Amino acid sequence: MRSSLAIAVALMLVLAGCSQAPGGATTTAADTTQPESGVETTTVDTESAVVAPDDPDTDVLGWEDGRWYNETINVTPSDGLNDTELDAVVSRSMARVERIRGLEFDERVPVEIQTREEFRAEQRRGSGSEKRRTFDNAKFEALFMINESTDSLAIQRRNSGSSVGGYYSPTDEEIVVISDNVSTPQLDEITLSQELFHALQDQQFDISSYNQSTRELHNANDGLIEGDGNYVDYLYEQRCRDEWDGDCLFPQSPPGGGAELANIGPYLLRFQPYSDGPAFVRGVQRRGGWTAVNDLYENPPASTEQVIHPDKYGDDEPAAFAIEDASDDDWSRLRLDGRPDYASVGEAGLFSMFMYPVYASEGQTQIVPAQSFFNRGEDGEIDQFDPYDYNSTYSDGWDGDKLAVYTSESAAENETGYVWKTVWDSGDDAAEFVEGYRQVLRANNATAVDGRTNTWRIEGEFADAFHVDRDGETVVVTNAPTVADLGDVREGAAPEQ
Repeated sequence: MRSSLAIAVALMLVLAGCSQAPGGATTTAADTTQPESGVETTTVDTESAVVAPDDPDTDVLGWEDGRWYNETINVTPSDGLNDTELDAVVSRSMARVERIRGLEFDERVPVEIQTREEFRAEQRRGSGSEKRRTFDNAKFEALFMINESTDSLAIQRRNSGSSVGGYYSPTDEEIVVISDNVSTPQLDEITLSQELFHALQDQQFDISSYNQSTRELHNANDGLIEGDGNYVDYLYEQRCRDEWDGDCLFPQSPPGGGAELANIGPYLLRFQPYSDGPAFVRGVQRRGGWTAVNDLYENPPASTEQVIHPDKYGDDEPAAFAIEDASDDDWSRLRLDGRPDYASVGEAGLFSMFMYPVYASEGQTQIVPAQSFFNRGEDGEIDQFDPYDYNSTYSDGWDGDKLAVYTSESAAENETGYVWKTVWDSGDDAAEFVEGYRQVLRANNATAVDGRTNTWRIEGEFADAFHVDRDGETVVVTNAPTVADLGDVREGAAPEQ
């Protein structure tokens, strides 16, 4: 999936006190910055056009359905592409992806251009079961991003409606490219190239079979899937400007539809593989070529930690542990059919929790300093290829996390409890996490509960009670609607002093 970074960049730059956007026209991760000209490139046959060689006797890399990767094609994209023009652009883009990545398509994938409004309408029609909404709400409540009375699934669908530039559907085996031009829907060739590459990934590596049942697993796998895709994007756009001499299609209208995100918190969490993934893949490719990258698909990153800290790939596997039920009869663990009975957000999720107060407070509260979120080069400018750093003192050293959700018939509507267990590489790492978490509590106006050990109470948006228990390398956060409920959700929580 290709995701627009324009909205996040604008807000981030304001909060970080930056005076300008990060860099010129390079497309990286999910960046959709436009060419320097700011206008659409129209490719037509001219005297200087590339003369295509004869078609090969058999299919070869860099040639697809009668089109060579460097062939000039006769299309007029300013009034929208007709079916013949779209077929020509898709064929040439497939050939270009093959040329860059050194992999052959097994078959052609249908491509549809859809307007932003059409895509948003589809997102609004999405739904989820009540149990899934309750489970997902508790996860984002634990991150202090979305309160439990708000439909977090709807928030994420609204985010997608504003930010997604295109996607490949493994189920339908088709590609949709989103156009922000309503009257004459236009195609962004860089977006097309990434979605074509995702189809190629699925054909060659069966990426749809990967386990993505938690946000942590999804982001970890996307460190490879989206990292490889966005690295290919980067190389593709460089060739558009150099080797292919501007012979690529870019829409005139800016990406993102001009709408703001419904909530930047979930976007911040989901964006991590787009930020760190391309650098992770590029490092592997530079050491061992594309063969080494291909080998990654046999053993994709096991955690977001391994993508944030590439030196930990293959060496630092997440800890294996469980959350044992210790609730009374009034509280029952929420389980979803066909999914794990816990949520996990990984190091990326914990970092996002510590970073989110910057946005919620409009820069007034900075548990993680906003400026430290940017990767800068020796010249002080933000790195265009790897702009963001999802690393902090409070989240570094993560070794695993699981969050179990609990419900009770006696609780008020939408009120849940949870037990969130995190495991760390060392006791010092666990202690640093607890210090950061206490800052998150204070940022949400938590007050200590008299007569209880390590227990806090929040009034307001995230009104609940919290108990934090650290034992060596393990930290357990218990949440419940009231202080009295804490011990019912997890026996022994919030003990009296």
